[in-house]
Amino acid sequence: MHCGKPLRDEREEYCADCGRRKSYIVQGRGLWLHREPVAGAVYRFKYKNKRSWGRIFAEELAVCYGEQIRRWGIEEMIPIPIHPSKRRQRGFNQAEILARELADLTGIPCRTDILFRIRKTAPQKQVSGRKRAENLKGAFAVSRSWNPCQNALLIDDIYTTGATVERAAKMLKTAGVQNVYFLTISIGQGI
Repeated sequence: MHCGKPLRDEREEYCADCGRRKSYIVQGRGLWLHREPVAGAVYRFKYKNKRSWGRIFAEELAVCYGEQIRRWGIEEMIPIPIHPSKRRQRGFNQAEILARELADLTGIPCRTDILFRIRKTAPQKQVSGRKRAENLKGAFAVSRSWNPCQNALLIDDIYTTGATVERAAKMLKTAGVQNVYFLTISIGQGI
């Protein structure tokens, strides 16, 4: 299993999204399927200033995937960044809150000085599946002063088609990371 989405056939390794593209991710997981009540909880965390819920989500990630994080040999956690204008509007980056809380629970550093959103893009939820990767071209940059680790863990709130995580992973791999993994609160159903 590659991204963790449910598959139509247990014998398959890739969901439809992962099967039609080159992946820069070794493996990843979402805590829950993105459907109610999880979808509503993630929405409130992200858009209704429920920042304290980041700790609750991080605790669940640590319980469910703490051992997996150790097996992956994660050295640094990197939250998916949002554009500075969106951060000013919202007041926070939910992926960063989640990553900082998970870092606190696992002892693995959270790095917010590595990956940056340099181009404002349309929200992914407003873009059709096939155009999501196109929407993110040129959206991310990696700090030139960073000494890349071998195993990095991307943290985000939702994994739908994987376009955002894949674009970020590609940038990290280009910078020299050997293996990129991801964890999210929720993941698309894939079937």
